[in-house]
Amino acid sequence: MRAKPFGWAAAIMAVLALALPCQAQDAPGAPSGVTTIPGNQLPAPPPAFGGVIEQTAPNSRPWWPPRIVPPAGAPNVLLILTDDSGFGVPSTFGGVIPTPALDRIANEGLRYTNFHSTALCSPTRAALITGRNHHSAGFGVVSEQATGFPGYNSIISKDKATVGRILKDNGYATSWFGKNHNTPAFQASQVGPFDQWPIGMGFDYFFGFVGGDTNQWEPNLFRNTTQIYPFQGKPGWNLVTAMADDAIDYLNRVNALLPDQPFFLYYAPGATHAPHHPTPEWIKTISDMHLFDGGWNKLREQIFANQKRLGVIPQDAQLTPWPSDLLKEWDQLSADEKKLFIRQADVFAAYAAYNDHEIGRVIQAVSDLGKLDNTLIIYINGDNGTSAEGTLIGTPNEMAMFNGVNPPVDVQLRDYYDIWGSDKTYNHMAVPWAWAFDTPFSWTKQIVSHLGGVRQGMAISWPKVIKDKGGIRNQFHHVIDIAPTLLEASGIRQPDQVDGIRQSPIEGVSMAYTFGKESANAPSTHVTQYFEMMGDRAIYNDGWMAGTKVMRAPWENIPPKASVLNYPWELYDLRKDWTQSQDLAAQNPGKLKEMQDLFWQEARKYQVLPLDTSFVSRAITPRPSITAGRNMFTWTRPLTGTPNGDAPSVLNTSYTFKAEIEVPDTGAEGMLITQGGRFGGYGFYLVNSKPVFLWNLVDLKRVRWEGPKLAPGKHQVAFDFRYDGLGPATLAFGDYSGVGQGGTGVLTVDGKDVASQRMEHTIPFTLQFDESLDIGSDTLTGVNDSDYQPPFAFTGKIDKITLSLDHPKLTAEDERRLKAAERAASDAQ
Repeated sequence: MRAKPFGWAAAIMAVLALALPCQAQDAPGAPSGVTTIPGNQLPAPPPAFGGVIEQTAPNSRPWWPPRIVPPAGAPNVLLILTDDSGFGVPSTFGGVIPTPALDRIANEGLRYTNFHSTALCSPTRAALITGRNHHSAGFGVVSEQATGFPGYNSIISKDKATVGRILKDNGYATSWFGKNHNTPAFQASQVGPFDQWPIGMGFDYFFGFVGGDTNQWEPNLFRNTTQIYPFQGKPGWNLVTAMADDAIDYLNRVNALLPDQPFFLYYAPGATHAPHHPTPEWIKTISDMHLFDGGWNKLREQIFANQKRLGVIPQDAQLTPWPSDLLKEWDQLSADEKKLFIRQADVFAAYAAYNDHEIGRVIQAVSDLGKLDNTLIIYINGDNGTSAEGTLIGTPNEMAMFNGVNPPVDVQLRDYYDIWGSDKTYNHMAVPWAWAFDTPFSWTKQIVSHLGGVRQGMAISWPKVIKDKGGIRNQFHHVIDIAPTLLEASGIRQPDQVDGIRQSPIEGVSMAYTFGKESANAPSTHVTQYFEMMGDRAIYNDGWMAGTKVMRAPWENIPPKASVLNYPWELYDLRKDWTQSQDLAAQNPGKLKEMQDLFWQEARKYQVLPLDTSFVSRAITPRPSITAGRNMFTWTRPLTGTPNGDAPSVLNTSYTFKAEIEVPDTGAEGMLITQGGRFGGYGFYLVNSKPVFLWNLVDLKRVRWEGPKLAPGKHQVAFDFRYDGLGPATLAFGDYSGVGQGGTGVLTVDGKDVASQRMEHTIPFTLQFDESLDIGSDTLTGVNDSDYQPPFAFTGKIDKITLSLDHPKLTAEDERRLKAAERAASDAQ
């Protein structure tokens, strides 16, 4: 359904491709010899020895295998992807937040106004680096929600080599900085496997974090596959700056060692995904600008006017209506609400501006090296629309939202206003700001059926090739089109085989045809594109878009009761209705049926089935981790950094911790075992030789068991928790009553009960995303700042720590009752 690239760009790239035949560019066999490769097979087969071998070395002639280099003229590539940022966020596309680095790329190159994501993090990123649709690449949802179907298992299969791997094997220096949300959550531990990590997917160097988000002050940071802690002892350290520093160091290192080698640098900061963690200086800078004092309704109007002035939307475009049935108007708010919400927006905007500033430093580093002219820079603003996962009133802790709780406005204002954005918050803003930052469209991140979730502003510059400086391109394109664009620009083909495995076809099309001024209004070569995310779905075809009505708002955790097959559909003619504001479904049922049929055709083609409307409940879906099928765990020495996806979970179950320890004559303190951190988790530790077990309930409450001071010598301290609920098995019946229930915990010392209390509620779905399970000390943040500060290494001796799990099981009567309730709910629809 997609046409092939055409026009001047294809001809230019054909010139670059003249270098493709396997030919040495220096003396064959010399130590300095180089060659290009055909690229049909990666890695390239070893070349035949071209020297002479006689009986003795003096009579023989050595010959060295040549170093592989890209085709002559191949550009450097700087691929930038920010996070959770909608069309109306940056100044480049009409926003009020200053983004001079994105402005620079747009002014030196082209603005793309009709470019699309998948509406969610991992899926967009998988599509970006493979050139395949996100379900084709195994990422129908984020990796933390993976299920056991090909389109949803979070595994990029070996027949879909990344563009990093292709460029690397063709002679590029490849690197990845920032967010890696494409390693399966169940393959992120120290035992690997590492083939789904950046260094296993074609990137020589990785500096960043694994997972959906991270604390920018104390991140779960890796260099290649080794966790590092460069922030320790450095107050004010922030990953946004540190990442730019490391990328600049890398560029200079590559240039110093091999200045002629082109680089491919994939730069993917965590901003502006929650938590919103800019520096205090940036918060003050933005706050002093008073950008948001007029509220979210006036902000939309201002952005909309700016967009028309810039020409990034048509002059006859209509602003989609404010959803008054879902979100309050600004004038309906109290003074306290306005004060809190302005603070939230100021911090978000500071985060966006700070991030763009640091990106600008990386771009300037390329310029300082004299490499800007032949560097293809692609700057994509957001991997999806702005996030509406912050609840209707915002939250100081995103973990609370995902577990279905949140402090009210008065508590947020009292306890968190002055520290919003600091290391004491895992903050997210109120939903109406997200809606406004997706102007002129409706809806937000997670929603594919409406453009607010998938329309991303993008700028591309390549001074050597793109001469239409400041030009605007309105052709429909999708994130799967980036990889083929990079291949065409570099004169490198998609390989037929990689590591002996035949490759599936790249599903995107190159955008290089849009680079010339004469192609400004050329028809799009991307004709058809499906969209699907958690049951919400749409289909684009040649200017028309049909999609389902939104049945679950992104700030709601419970899936809709309606069958996914019964969702109502809408129809839009985007050729005349740029903002998707006029539903034509009732007027044109024939066209709607045609589009619906096309969706199912594409869904079957690209592994979209089966449709699944669940959301947070997927977080506790059983997966093939190193803990799968195990109920007993033993540790005999300190071990830190086991991520949640590879750690045993004590959520929604009964469990027992036993620690056999030795207390020295001087007493002991320190961590025995912990999982999570300041924003949600548990810890079992000693304070002044007193054993403590503590549950941090998403930073809203802490439940603490404490025993008496331990005498020197050997002891067994244990914590036993008996869970009252039926467990996550109830979710299979659409019933959430089995999760998040309470229970009774008992702390014992040497077999004697020393503390017992009931906990009325437990965490149902997730501990803090970016923290880990630690034995013997506590990395990153602690679960209780008033008791200790990390690393809080245990000063006694750990002989053994065991954890046993006792999962609840549904009885036949439980299943009968749950099935009856499920049928009754279905009949009531």
